[in-house]
Amino acid sequence: MSVKYTSNPPAPGMVQEIAAKYNVSDSSDFAMANRARAGISVSAFFDLAAVSGLTNDELASLLDISFKTIQRYEKDGKKLNALNSEQLLKMIALYQKAEEVFGDLESFNRWLRKPSAGLGSHEPIQFMKTSGGIDLIHDELLRIEFGALA
Repeated sequence: MSVKYTSNPPAPGMVQEIAAKYNVSDSSDFAMANRARAGISVSAFFDLAAVSGLTNDELASLLDISFKTIQRYEKDGKKLNALNSEQLLKMIALYQKAEEVFGDLESFNRWLRKPSAGLGSHEPIQFMKTSGGIDLIHDELLRIEFGALA
């Protein structure tokens, strides 16, 4: 499955801008969890979709929520719940780390859709449905970054 961007692939550093917008830091799980607890704007969903190459339906599916619900939240100015907020913030941090490791997000998006030995020969994208799964992908990125077999 190839990655489809709604416009052009994201410019380098765009993920960093989004991470800054939502105060996402790879080094502070406490701050991220605290921010998620309060709920974040639905705009984070659309910002992540713009850089991730995931379709709105794919990203909504990973959050276990329908895209129609996302659209309704946006219309009503409603924030995402704590679980969806945490998952989105972790995904933003994941894409931030992926850009560091892979150099560009297109390469990372291809990697997400190929079986990974370090993840039991499963496609990494399958693990993005849970917070713990996102942590597993992040750990795999660290192994890749430091040259461990991945």
